[in-house]
Order: sequence, then C-alpha cells, then structure tokens
Amino acid sequence: MENDTHPDQTTKRKLKAGSHAGRFALQIEAEGYSLRSIANYRTTAEAFWAAMLAINLRPADLIDDRMDQLATPIINAASAKDQKHCRYRINRFRDYFIENAGAPPRSEPALDMFPRAVLKREYETYLRSQRGLSQDTIYHCLRFCDRFLTAKFGTGLGELNTIKPGDITGFILRLREAQNAPRDKTGPSHLRNLFQFLFWSGKTERNLSNAVPKARQPKSTGIPRYLEPEQVNRLIEVVREHRKTGRRNYAMLMLIARLGLRAPEVTAIELDDIDWRAGEILIRGKRQLHDRMPMPSEVGEAIVDYIQNERRGPERALFVSVKPPLKRFKDAQILRWILRDAYDATGISPPQAYIGTHILRHSLATDMLRKGASLDEIGDVLRHRSAMTTTIYAQHDVDALRTISRPWPTAEEVQ
Repeated sequence: MENDTHPDQTTKRKLKAGSHAGRFALQIEAEGYSLRSIANYRTTAEAFWAAMLAINLRPADLIDDRMDQLATPIINAASAKDQKHCRYRINRFRDYFIENAGAPPRSEPALDMFPRAVLKREYETYLRSQRGLSQDTIYHCLRFCDRFLTAKFGTGLGELNTIKPGDITGFILRLREAQNAPRDKTGPSHLRNLFQFLFWSGKTERNLSNAVPKARQPKSTGIPRYLEPEQVNRLIEVVREHRKTGRRNYAMLMLIARLGLRAPEVTAIELDDIDWRAGEILIRGKRQLHDRMPMPSEVGEAIVDYIQNERRGPERALFVSVKPPLKRFKDAQILRWILRDAYDATGISPPQAYIGTHILRHSLATDMLRKGASLDEIGDVLRHRSAMTTTIYAQHDVDALRTISRPWPTAEEVQ
C-alpha cells in the first residue's frame, strides 16, 4: 500500500532529472499526490517543455499569447475526459515557471468599470478596512449585495435613491419563502451592512439599514445548551481513532473544548502563531482582533503529536487537508463534520438540532461557572468584548450577575 502513494527510490532518481519537468514532478510529489497523478503531471509537463524547446522559447518569454499557443495542441490531443485536467496541469506547470524560472506573471484581467462592478469593489474595501470583516463574511456580504441589486435593478445598477423600505421587506420575504428559515439572521445582517455602506459613502440620502426587518428569534429562556464534561471528553477521544486524521481532529477539538476557540479561529492558526517557549498561542479572532492565550499542556501535546506524526505539506497553516495538495481549509465546515461523526460514533444525542462546534464553547463556559469561575474570568477565556455577552451563562446565578452589575446612582451622582 505504501508504494501506491509514494515513489520508490528508482522512481525518485528518474524524477530528479535536470529538466524542469522532472523538478516540477518532484514538487507535485511533495504535495502528497499518488504515483499515477505524478506521472500524469510529468507527462504533460514534458510535452509542454518539448514544445517550448522546439521553438527555442525561454521561460522568461512565456507570456499569455505564447502560453495559449503551446497549450492548445497538448490539450486537444488529450482525451475528452482528461482535457479539463490537462489544462489544470499545464497551468500548474506555468505557476512553477513563474515561481522558479523567471517566467512573467499572468496578465491581470481588464478591470470591470461598469457601475455595479465599481460599487462592489468600493463595498468590499469598506467591509475590509472600515468594518474589519473576515474574507468569508465579505464574500457572503457581496453575495447578498448582488442578490438584492439583481432583484431591484436586474443585471445593471439603477438609481440607488429609488430603493424603498418596501423593496427591502419584499426581498426578505422572498428569502424566507425560498429558505423556509424565519430565524435565519444572515440575510438581514448582510443587508444592513450594505445599506450602512450606501449611506456612509453618500450614495443614498437615507440610511435604509433601519428598514431591514429583524429575523424572528426565540426568547432566551436560560443557560445555553451544553454537554456534560464526560460527554465532551468522549466526543474528543473518539475522533482519535481515525487512522488518517485522528491526531489532527483531536487537536482541533481540544482547542475548542479547552480554550473555547471559535471554529474559524482554529482553522486560522498558523505554525508561527505558537510560541513554544512561552507556552502561548495567538488567536486570530473576530474583526481582525488578535489575542495571545496560554496553551494548556494537554493541548500543546496534542498539537505536537499531530505535527510530528501526521501533518504533511509545505503550508504554513497549522491544520491542513490530508488530500493533495495538502492545503489549508477554505472554511471551518470541517469541524462541523468532525463533530457530527463523533456524535454518531459515541451515540451521544446532540442537545440541539443544529450540529455546531459552538456547543463545546458553551460547555466550557458552563463548566467553569459550575466550578466557581466569575463572569469576568469566563469572559476573558471566551474573549468577549462586552461583559453583557457573558451574562447568558448566569441567568440562573444571581450572585454571578451581581459581579457585573453597576451600582444604582445616588442623588448626588445624578446631579
């Protein structure tokens, strides 16, 4: 089985030939691809390199037009099923030339100057620089911007001051009908961002964000749902049994269960974020806020075990996929899947219908409260920016609520 994924010594000696194709194949091998995939990459690269030599073309001359001229015959010669993959392999080979052989970078596509495209670029800059939102949130904000503008103006961009509260309400109602999710706050939240931007930038005369209806939410009735410490430990332990990803998944869940990290904060950790001497880890939190937290020994040991025995690839992200090319995760959905599988493996019933890793964060806070931690201490661990956020864990703990309540002002203070 080992030879199915890693070249033997004879194959490696062949790949170490002095040609660019050989060195490129070694790079592909380092990314964890199988022998068959490496051979396909090398064959395509050799064909492209031969075409370059035939016309005495240097990597430095590999501009867009020349690239298309050389790539088209090779792609056409591939089977219909393989043509898409062949084009991808050639583009990877071009990346190699750009990074290692002085080939010119790809030409930037012409900037779309249509009013709607210009508006979206300005909106994206606002979300990043003024609001400090993550790239994932920005993506969804832009997506809802497109959907609303299309509903109002079609494919173009009309007069923004003609947008009325009724347009917004009607759009939200159509979302509700399509999604059947009356409690989903995503659409209204992203639309408020859009209308705040339009007013802030002077593109509308009124701030229409106040016209966005709020999603109906159930009234909070007590402490958030949580798992008992024994259940949390069972969920964490069971993921270690996976042969290929057990160490990685265990370390990821440990970071949530012991440090209260949010799922996106786990996948955002870089190798350089860990200060092993100081025993600290940098957390990249919401709104681009960074915090340093002490790293418990059991968390550090789990991370070391993963790095030494399971992690592969050149990525600087701490947690990476086990599938070639061993890249960082695009989002944090992987943690939901890990927890879902852990529920199935242990037979533990999720305390709520939605399977989310926030339950581990709530469980940590609830356990701390039971053990006598103050709300300030819980807020510090969870990195809440407002003390009021932490009060959800003390709705049945009057003594804990007193620790954050403000004294009633006296007559002298009022004056």
